[in-house]
Amino acid sequence: MSGSFWEVLGIATKLGLTSFGGPIAHLGYFHDEYVVRRKWLDDHAYSDLVALCQFLPGPASSQVGIGLGLMRAGLPGGLAAWLGFTLPSALLLTAFAYGLQWLGPDQATEELHGLKIVAVAVVAQAVWSMARTLCPDRERASIAILAAVAVLAWPVSTTQLLVIATTALAGWRFLRATETTEAVRFSLPYGRRLATAALALFFALLIGLPVARQAFPIPAVALFDSFFRTGSLVFGGGHVVLPLLQAQVVPPGWISNGQFVAGYGAAQAVPGPLFTFAAYLGAVMQSEPNGWSGAILALVAIFLPSFLLVVGGLPYWDSLRTLPQFRSALLGVNAGVVGILLAALYDPVWSSAISRPLDFALAVVGFGLLTFWRVSPFAVVLFCAAAGYALNAA
Repeated sequence: MSGSFWEVLGIATKLGLTSFGGPIAHLGYFHDEYVVRRKWLDDHAYSDLVALCQFLPGPASSQVGIGLGLMRAGLPGGLAAWLGFTLPSALLLTAFAYGLQWLGPDQATEELHGLKIVAVAVVAQAVWSMARTLCPDRERASIAILAAVAVLAWPVSTTQLLVIATTALAGWRFLRATETTEAVRFSLPYGRRLATAALALFFALLIGLPVARQAFPIPAVALFDSFFRTGSLVFGGGHVVLPLLQAQVVPPGWISNGQFVAGYGAAQAVPGPLFTFAAYLGAVMQSEPNGWSGAILALVAIFLPSFLLVVGGLPYWDSLRTLPQFRSALLGVNAGVVGILLAALYDPVWSSAISRPLDFALAVVGFGLLTFWRVSPFAVVLFCAAAGYALNAA
C-alpha cells in the first residue's frame, strides 16, 4: 500500500480541524476515516496499532495517526500525519496566547458544548464497530467487559497499562488464533535499521539534553529539554500531561499559574491533541524564546519523543504480532482495547458532555447519522456544534 505526503496531509488536516473530544474520541475519528471509509487497514491491525501506542509514553491518538501515516507513505507520511493533525489546534492556541485579553476561554467552552456531545456519538460508533469485529464470542466480550470495569473502578493512568498486560495474558492462556484472525503484516516502507536509529536518537536526547542544559545554560536548551522530557515520560496522554507541564513551567517562573489555567481552558475548545497546549505555553513564556519561536520549539520538543518511538517501535511490533502465541495474546489485547474505549465512553466522554435529556437526544442522533446513515464525521460535527449552540442559547 502506498500513498503520498500530500494525500496523508489532506486527510490528517481534515481530522485535525474536526476531531474534538480528547484522545479516545480521536481514535474513533481515526477508525471511521482510515478503517471504515478508506480501508487502509482492518480492525485487527488498527487495534494492534492502538495497543502498541497504549504501551508507549506520549499522546496515544497522535501516535496512532503517525503510525498510520508511516504505513501509508513512509517517513514523509508520518510527518504529514503529525503536521495535519497537530497544526490546526497549535495555531489556534498560539493565536490565543497573543490575544488572551480579548477571549474568555470559559465562555468559548460553553458555546462549543455540542462538540463534546458529538464526541459521545463518535466514541459510541467506534465501540459498536470494533466490538462486532474484535469481540465476536463470549470469551472476548467478557474480557472487554472486565477491562471496562477495571478502568472505571481504578481511574488512574497505570490501570490502562495493567489492563493491556492482563488481557494479553488472558488471550495467551485462553484464546487461540485461527486462520481468520492471523495478522497481515503492516505495510512499512522502511526496516529495522532506521527503527534502531530512531530509538537510539530518542535515548540519546533523553540522556543528553539534561547534560547539555547544565553545560550550556541557554534558555532555548532548557525549554527544549523540559518539553522533550515531559513528552518522553508521561503515560496515558491527554490530561495526564497537565500536572507535568505545570511543574515544568510555573515553578521556574516561565509563566504564571493564571496564564496556565487560562490556556488550559482554551485547549478544551479546540480540536486535535491536548499536547498542542505546549504551543500556547511556549508562546506566553515571560522571556525568550517566546512568541512564535517559543511555540514551535515547545511543540516540536513535546511531540518528538512520540515520533521517534513510533518509527522505532513499528517494525519490531509488526514482527512480534505475526507469531502464533503473540497473536493469541493480541486477541485478548484487542478485546481489552474495546473495554478501555467502552469505559472512556462513560468517563470522561459521556460524563463531561451529557447533563440533560436533550444532550442525550443529540448524541443519539449523531450516533444514528454516523452508524446507519453513514454521514461523514465532518458533517456530523458541524450539525452537532450548531445544535449544541442552539440548545445552550435556548
